[in-house]
Amino acid sequence: MLYELEIERNKRKSVILIIIMILFMTVLGYLIGRVAFHKGSYGLYAAIFALIFTGIWSLISFYKGDIIVLLMSKAKKINHNDNPRLFNIVEEMSISSGLPMPKVFIMEDPAPNAFATGRDPNHSAVCVTTGLLDNLNRDELQGVIGHEMSHIRNFDIRLSLILAVFVGAIALISDYFLRYMFFFGGGRRRRNSSSKGGGQAELIILVITIALAVLAPIIGKLIQLSISRKREYLADAGSVELTRNPDGLASALEKIASISSTTKLKASNRATQHLYIINPLNPFQKHVTSLFSTHPPINERIQKLKAMSHRN
Repeated sequence: MLYELEIERNKRKSVILIIIMILFMTVLGYLIGRVAFHKGSYGLYAAIFALIFTGIWSLISFYKGDIIVLLMSKAKKINHNDNPRLFNIVEEMSISSGLPMPKVFIMEDPAPNAFATGRDPNHSAVCVTTGLLDNLNRDELQGVIGHEMSHIRNFDIRLSLILAVFVGAIALISDYFLRYMFFFGGGRRRRNSSSKGGGQAELIILVITIALAVLAPIIGKLIQLSISRKREYLADAGSVELTRNPDGLASALEKIASISSTTKLKASNRATQHLYIINPLNPFQKHVTSLFSTHPPINERIQKLKAMSHRN
């Protein structure tokens, strides 16, 4: 029942985020167009352009976002013969969760980590690094795959893709506007200051637009990170439900955190860091929960898992 509620909650969040993204990008586009060209009609054209841009970007990311993420990660698709142990474990977790078998990918990287991606359980993929396969035993690997299958079951993968689109689109347009203001804003402001009418109103619009352009990527990122942190605890609990073994995932997290402290994931970047089972850019999140962290502290996750083991 808990997971059914979470699935519905994630679906609602996805719809709400899309609506917020469309409205925000339209308003931001209007303000940028008005400030850049000093005419309301140009602001309307810019708003329409932002709306079309956001729509196209959303469609591409929604239907092809998983492919883009896997390409960015340099992951290679495998079949059963390529790695029977991994493939069998994914099949077991697929059967246990009642989900379709996801595509299986491997990244050639000594840093142990894993992630799941896709738009829904019928279009999903699980990816692990060679470092994870080399350092984890079967129970530990099963715990990690159970965690990723829980992300798929809970529709976290869809929400993560939409969040990535939201943050990326805002950052791109805001950065373009701020660069424009840096290179061309001075001359336009001087010409505008020489005109008699509407100077104060235009100045207010300018200040609001610059403030939005600066703060929007930060606000979007905070939304992304706060949602990412909350879903990790539920995915950990989902792994325990699928594997009936809290110690497997707890031990896996301990190993992953220990090795990741000295071995960095080469393909990691800020656009995909929230997808992984632990943050590949900041694996030292053991004792302090940062406002800008994508995951809850490792020690807290391990303690919760060990508490589940003691209850059993």
